[in-house]
Amino acid sequence: MQNVYTVGQINSYIKNMFAQDFLLQELSVKGEISNCKYHSSGHIYFTLKDAKGTISCVMFAGNRSGLGFRMCEGMQVVVHGTIDVYERDGKYQMYAKTIEQDGAGALYERFERLKQELLERGMFSPEYKKPIPKYIRTLGVVTAPTGAAVRDIMNIATRRNPYVQILLYPATVQGDGAVESIVRGIRMLERQKVDVIIVGRGGGSIEDLWAFNEEAVAQAVFDCNIPIISAVGHETDTTIIDYVADLRAPTPSAAAELAVYDVALTLSQLQGLKMSMLRQMQNHLRLSRAEIKMLEAGLKMNSPMGKIREKRSYALSMEELLSNAMKARIVRERHRLAIYIEQLKGLSPLDKLNQGYSYVSDEKGKTVTDISRISEGDKLQIYVKNGRIEAEVIGKYFINRETEEA
Repeated sequence: MQNVYTVGQINSYIKNMFAQDFLLQELSVKGEISNCKYHSSGHIYFTLKDAKGTISCVMFAGNRSGLGFRMCEGMQVVVHGTIDVYERDGKYQMYAKTIEQDGAGALYERFERLKQELLERGMFSPEYKKPIPKYIRTLGVVTAPTGAAVRDIMNIATRRNPYVQILLYPATVQGDGAVESIVRGIRMLERQKVDVIIVGRGGGSIEDLWAFNEEAVAQAVFDCNIPIISAVGHETDTTIIDYVADLRAPTPSAAAELAVYDVALTLSQLQGLKMSMLRQMQNHLRLSRAEIKMLEAGLKMNSPMGKIREKRSYALSMEELLSNAMKARIVRERHRLAIYIEQLKGLSPLDKLNQGYSYVSDEKGKTVTDISRISEGDKLQIYVKNGRIEAEVIGKYFINRETEEA
């Protein structure tokens, strides 16, 4: 009977064949990067290809320390490592130890040339970007009719606002005819006068996404009078229309969120405003009732007779205050007058005369205070307590000799 082997035995046998081939244990392979994925574990999974074929590759996290750049789609590299069989899946792949750049790939160079050309033509300028309406009624979508992208857009748009009408143009987004299909979709939805257009697809390699890097698609996006949101691939994927579109979304799901306003948020805001208005009305009614009660009490207290009695009491108290103030003022003024009288008494000439003093003036009535100002024979007038004495100078005598000599 012929021998029967298990799948595991066959895979193990083939793995041993690879292990015994010294050429496959250490070799370098040149090609273009495609389907590059940086895993959360630190491993890097990618495909190396050229015009005649592809080979799966992996670089484990332990070998990444020697990688001095970040790999991206279309990059031309030289991979040094080992070819071996992944026994569980029964497929061979290259285990990269080091990777070196070997210039940008053809598609990457083409991408950069077109990007620079469109940039110089001003197609990326912010002044040409149209604002995305906050509230829309119709949403146009240019994408493949099947796949995760269209399902995500429709699910999210319907959940956020079930009243939005979605017009889908089932475009070819990859391969032959994709460019013409995308352009037709944009122009058809523009004629339908939708509020916003989403142009995009799910993720893929740079070749899969290349239709969105063509000049014709970029020109259609730029010429469209309807605001366009680009949603091509995953967040790390970048295409030409991302620069030309009025807004770039990292994923189709994010594009739907940017295009369609969340009605639940509006309803929640309206409910909050309703509750706030009810609270304010209740507070206002409560304050108004309290004010009415205060006014009622005030009316009772402020009757005309009560006002008259209050005014009378106030007038009597004011009269008493005024009388007391006048009496106090009179006492203060009398006291001050007595002080002035005493001060005048101390300064009165008559008071001095009553004390036995007198004063002398010359014929002109000037007071004589200096003996040197009179001469013998001058007429003088002497004032005493009860009259005036007229006298004549018959002599004058100085108090001391020093004064006379002076």
